[in-house]
Amino acid sequence: MNLIRAEVERLGARRFVQLMIVLLMLAFGVTAATTLAGSHQPSAVELAEAQRQAAANLRGLELQHERCLARDRGEPLPDDEGFYLPPDCSELDPALRDRLPVAADYLTGVFTFTRQAEPLLYFLVAYLVLFGFLVGASYIGADLNSGGVVNLLLWRPRRLTVLGAKLGTLLGAVLTVSVLATLAYLVTFWVIAQVAGYPGPTNVAFWAELGAIWGRGLTLVLLAAATGFAIATMGRHTAAALGAVAAYLVVWELGGRIVLQILEVARPDQLMLASYVGAWLAGEVRFWDSTACRTVTDGYCDGSYTLTWQPALAVLLLLTAGLSAAAFALFRRRDLI
Repeated sequence: MNLIRAEVERLGARRFVQLMIVLLMLAFGVTAATTLAGSHQPSAVELAEAQRQAAANLRGLELQHERCLARDRGEPLPDDEGFYLPPDCSELDPALRDRLPVAADYLTGVFTFTRQAEPLLYFLVAYLVLFGFLVGASYIGADLNSGGVVNLLLWRPRRLTVLGAKLGTLLGAVLTVSVLATLAYLVTFWVIAQVAGYPGPTNVAFWAELGAIWGRGLTLVLLAAATGFAIATMGRHTAAALGAVAAYLVVWELGGRIVLQILEVARPDQLMLASYVGAWLAGEVRFWDSTACRTVTDGYCDGSYTLTWQPALAVLLLLTAGLSAAAFALFRRRDLI
């Protein structure tokens, strides 16, 4: 416990960590102030008109579905120029849509919590991922470069115990900051929606989806922190983690993607780490494979494919676990002086 307490104090005293938290608060304040300045509480007339438009849109969807079903039954249809009915009427079934039109979709200049909570949460997760990676890399990288780890080992001469305590402290601190920041973030925007906007229709499904995004985001933040920690441990410097990520993005995510497109490799997005990050955060993502329809000369060809969160999580866990295991193995055996 003394080792953990010492690491918590060391982590909290680091100026870089304090700077990142200040930047988080600054970004939070600017976003909240901008949202508050650009929103207003809708009047009864605005709400009534928005509800009317939502009801009319919903009725239009129901009519489309009814026309499609009537076509399948062989009933005559009105001659509507440009009106398209898909072969499968379930594509038009309002009951199968992800969401139905609501009044919030037709409010202009109004911050609506139910419409904008997810984008705001994704923005926060993106910052926290950056926060976790940079703090994790600088936390161990600075100690290795300055000799702080060597001094710590003179007090507690067990390498794996010391490194494990540092990693555990890092993950605990990042998780605590992320949870507190997210709660403060969402509560603030909920209050803004109440006093200067529109909360929108909230139900169990909405909060469940928002909670799922939050949970996946927190997991990604912890994985990013552990990855930054592991790469900096292997490189013995914070710059090693930053250089490794920059090299990967430039060489593979940009250059490699161009080469794969030139070679017309099938499903190149499956070879990109960014695809798995997106699939994990969103639950699933759909990509288009341009090579899938090269042999199709007539008719419809669907070259799309889906990447779900299960393989995405497996890839992210394997990558983080592999880097962490390599970091612990190198730290155990090499000379630290």
